[in-house]
Amino acid sequence: MSALPAAARLAWWGTAWMQGRIGPDLFLDAMLGDDVAHVVTGTTEPAPLLLELADARNRGATAVGAAFPAPGDPAGLRGPRELNKAAIEAGEVALVLGGDAGIGLVPRQVGRAVEWSLLPAERRPPPDLGEADRALRTALLAAANTLADLDVARWRPEVADELHDLRTGVPLVAPPGTPARCVDLAGRALHLEAVVALALEDDGGAVSAGEAMARRHALEPLERAARRALTAACSPDGWPPADEDARQR
Repeated sequence: MSALPAAARLAWWGTAWMQGRIGPDLFLDAMLGDDVAHVVTGTTEPAPLLLELADARNRGATAVGAAFPAPGDPAGLRGPRELNKAAIEAGEVALVLGGDAGIGLVPRQVGRAVEWSLLPAERRPPPDLGEADRALRTALLAAANTLADLDVARWRPEVADELHDLRTGVPLVAPPGTPARCVDLAGRALHLEAVVALALEDDGGAVSAGEAMARRHALEPLERAARRALTAACSPDGWPPADEDARQR
């Protein structure tokens, strides 16, 4: 559970609480982890995160989604500009879905607490889970092939090993009702994000600036696909029906 970014935890566990699949204590345990508090700012007065979710549920909200944008790639967001800017700076945002909520929550770690800035959010098209999964697999194969040509095993043998195991994923704990496909996809996305970060720590055995640039160009599409896959895995508005998910296990 702790491997999940804050917005992803809020998407999974906040949705489960809103839909009555878990109680408030389990939600708080899942969200807090090693933190002492999660507080929403941007309202009249700072409020506990659970209280803000309860208010949104009273106004018709039914779930929480998430997005993991980056400069030049605001995937999973529709605006407005203030929300996009804050989410890109943080690298993540939770979106309250359904009803007339229309809000985004951008997390910021402050000591051992997390402050969630509340901002207006426009309704977005639901991310396509299947498309995100296929895009991640395609990006992984393309990156592995390109890096093999660049002799990745010489400069980062551990990266080469991790890239070639498509089944590897970060083990995650999810609340009841989270589709198995989403848990699997989120684990693989987080794993590959970590692999990309490791590979880009330095230029390794690069013999030229051109080779270093080629490596970066090979990995950037994989990093983008991993962020979009994590967005889809943490977006209940795009999840398959429960019976369809059960058939695909």
